[in-house]
Amino acid sequence: MGVGLAMDCCAVSAVQGLNQAKWHPRALLMALIFGLFHMGMPLIGYYAGSLFMTFMQTYAPWIALVLLGFVGGKMIWESLHSHPDEEKTADWNIISILLLAVATSIDVLAAGLLFVPYPDRLYPSILTIGCITALFSLGGYLAGVFIGRLKVNMELVGGLVLIALGIKIWVEGFLL
Repeated sequence: MGVGLAMDCCAVSAVQGLNQAKWHPRALLMALIFGLFHMGMPLIGYYAGSLFMTFMQTYAPWIALVLLGFVGGKMIWESLHSHPDEEKTADWNIISILLLAVATSIDVLAAGLLFVPYPDRLYPSILTIGCITALFSLGGYLAGVFIGRLKVNMELVGGLVLIALGIKIWVEGFLL
């Protein structure tokens, strides 16, 4: 379950690596924040129980779509309106990282409901989910750095990936 839940963070981290095309120490902060959010969201889902589940089933896909669409759209706009000699860098401000963490972990709230009948498995599971997410985020970033060395408009590609990820979460929200 931890691997499946970590895939969105891995993809978003890869986009950050694509834009950076070199190692940045803030990648560790991003991986840590993504891991912490993936630990916290199942806790919220567990304690909120079925009361919050109706809200999440209705609005979580829309929230993820809007957040990832906004960040992806911003990246696409900047890729098309930047100067060729301008150095591309990932957006490392804490607000952007937190928005991405919320967008990629909001669907993890529902995973907390799985533990309602098994409360003794909650804490070991969320620790595992958080660690796997942090590792996959860091791995995705490093893969993005490697691929980002290619001479392609990676900011445009990254923006399209984020929008596609938002659409994927949105569609899955109606199919599940």
